[in-house]
Amino acid sequence: MANEKPGKTPSEKPKLNPGDQAEVGTPGAGENICRECNGTGKLGEKECPICGGTGIVIEEIGGG
Repeated sequence: MANEKPGKTPSEKPKLNPGDQAEVGTPGAGENICRECNGTGKLGEKECPICGGTGIVIEEIGGG
């Protein structure tokens, strides 16, 4: 199809990390700094298991 991006099929979803509460682009959710690694993406010499080494988690945004 002409409007599809090469190398990406419609059924592919972004990988969620254990600290993510929603997928990227979900209404009512946004990026936040990982509380486990403080945004570094590392715990000591290892990749942070909560954010997957990105330093960012997707969390629900409170409103009121």
